[in-house]
Amino acid sequence: MTGQSAARWLGRLGAALLLGGCALLADPSRVAVGTPQAQLRQELGAPTATYPAAGGAGERLQYSYQPAGQRVFNLDLDAQGRVARVEQALNTGLFGQRIQPNHWTRQDVLREYGPPARIEAVHNFKGQIWVWRYLEGPTWRLLFIDIDPEGVVRGWSTGDENVADEIQTR
Repeated sequence: MTGQSAARWLGRLGAALLLGGCALLADPSRVAVGTPQAQLRQELGAPTATYPAAGGAGERLQYSYQPAGQRVFNLDLDAQGRVARVEQALNTGLFGQRIQPNHWTRQDVLREYGPPARIEAVHNFKGQIWVWRYLEGPTWRLLFIDIDPEGVVRGWSTGDENVADEIQTR
């Protein structure tokens, strides 16, 4: 590597680290209720998805860190475009309260959790199993949602993610 190419490479690396550091500061969990949408988008950037609000007035902005990350934030805006609620959706305590087998469709799942980290199939279920990665304390976990060929949720479960010990301690 020549001196010029090494300097260019180091410059790009520095810029990437600087941008990455800025992204770390833009944390949806730190957004205050009442924050206007314009300020929210300025601080966090564009959401990974937007959905109509559950009640009809307002909007849901979703910031997903899947497939590599373990968080999905839903920021619900009121009719005036201000943040009414901030929630980290991948929360074991909320799964049983939210996921509605035999009622929810793919669209409900996307509205709540965004696109999965991966989609799997097994021989004894004729649909897809959507999988999200999340953290429960220090433990890396997985949320599995079973969606039949018609797009209806048939069940859900959780499990531990198999990662090397040296990765978990970083």
